[in-house]
Amino acid sequence: MAVAASMPLRLTICGLDEIAGHCAQGVTHVLSILDPGWPEPEPIGSFELGRRLKLNFHDVIEATPEWIAPEQCDVELLLAFGRNLGDWTGDDGGDPEARELHLLVHCHAGVSRSTAAAILLLAQHHPDRPARDIVGRVIRLRPRAWPNLRMVEIGDALLGRDGEIVAAVRSLYRLMLDREPGLADAMIDAGRGREVAAAGV
Repeated sequence: MAVAASMPLRLTICGLDEIAGHCAQGVTHVLSILDPGWPEPEPIGSFELGRRLKLNFHDVIEATPEWIAPEQCDVELLLAFGRNLGDWTGDDGGDPEARELHLLVHCHAGVSRSTAAAILLLAQHHPDRPARDIVGRVIRLRPRAWPNLRMVEIGDALLGRDGEIVAAVRSLYRLMLDREPGLADAMIDAGRGREVAAAGV
């Protein structure tokens, strides 16, 4: 079930050290992306199981013996979670103006896995909106966004966007590298050279 178009969707993206502050600001649902074996942040435990999803994989774009990469099943779960947001009716006594979905998406730093997830969820929520507009919204929410390319590629295919989301993210990489030229070497050293190459700079 898709999120009802009449129900506003507020989105917050953050890292681990910001979770508690945001949870106190009317968050209704949480998507938590953590390294395998990382304990669940304490504030997340207060949310009912139906209002939270925890995924566990490393922030990498290629699977190796040492690192667990995001797989199609992970992206399918986050998109299913996004679709089920439409089943929420709120605890507002029927006041439609109070029925605002406030989704908190977090990873460790709020830069890569969480921004990729946010882009895919927004693309699903707004299937007719151009991907460049969706990516632009995420940049405004999280100016240092560097979405995980593997997640974006999988999600683009699952959503049937024919590479449009991937292309918009490539433009974001170019923007970030123009702003911070030294970032290219750092990303290559971190095993993210395919993202730098995707930027075409």
